Amino acid sequence: MNLSSNLQPQQNKAVLVTGAAKRLGREIALEFARQGWDIAIHYGQSASDAQATVAEIQSLGRKAVAFKADLASESEIHSLFAAVVAEFPSLECLVNSASIFEYDRANSDAPLSSKSLQDHMQVNLAAPVLLSQLMFEYQKSQTKKASESELSIPSVIQLLDQKLINLNPDYLSYTLSKAALLTSVEVLAVDFAPHLRVIGLAPGITLTSGDQTEAGFTKAHQMTPLGKSSTPSDIAKAAVFLASSNAITGTTLYVDGGQHLLPSSRDVMFKTS
Repeated sequence: MNLSSNLQPQQNKAVLVTGAAKRLGREIALEFARQGWDIAIHYGQSASDAQATVAEIQSLGRKAVAFKADLASESEIHSLFAAVVAEFPSLECLVNSASIFEYDRANSDAPLSSKSLQDHMQVNLAAPVLLSQLMFEYQKSQTKKASESELSIPSVIQLLDQKLINLNPDYLSYTLSKAALLTSVEVLAVDFAPHLRVIGLAPGITLTSGDQTEAGFTKAHQMTPLGKSSTPSDIAKAAVFLASSNAITGTTLYVDGGQHLLPSSRDVMFKTS
């Protein structure tokens, strides 16, 4: 028996989180699920971690599907997005969490190279912008039938870094790629309105990185005006808030315990041991 469209259950809103198999991306995906969203989980190599995240989200009663894609490949980025919207037609949010974070510095024994810069630019800048364009094209193509007051405005959330307004020379390729992504937030917010909001979300020191020890991380995490920086839960809850806030676009939210207010000549990882 055919049912008219107005008798069909409304599809649940969904979010695509890149790099969602582990670390911060995983916590963001789980928080969206706790708040009632269905989740498209992108991963690069961590298949087992991705499936574990899928299982945990399903245990919360939400739909979750994992999608593998190399964000250094433009064709795989396009294939990823097509696969996601085929599985989740009610895609309302894109969180670009995946990134490269590898050390280089112009005045060091690990200077910037063309390859390092290009690698960071591809994954940390080109991939998020390409996915944002695809998200815009998809949202623009959707026909909304609810009254304007009932509509939620879809969003793209770009994961950034507090160091972008607290600069130091460490991690130069990473910093340059994220600085360009920060600039894109304002540019794309204007270009994609009124169909899509674009917002930056900048954590402080949130998880151990590189060869940082737990003791070093604990010390670094306390080096803020509040005596603590951001936790994964802080960032995840902020992402859900931004995805649900129709009036926020073209700006960046710094969730870092005030870390950006304490200038430093070195990355915080080099000030702890």
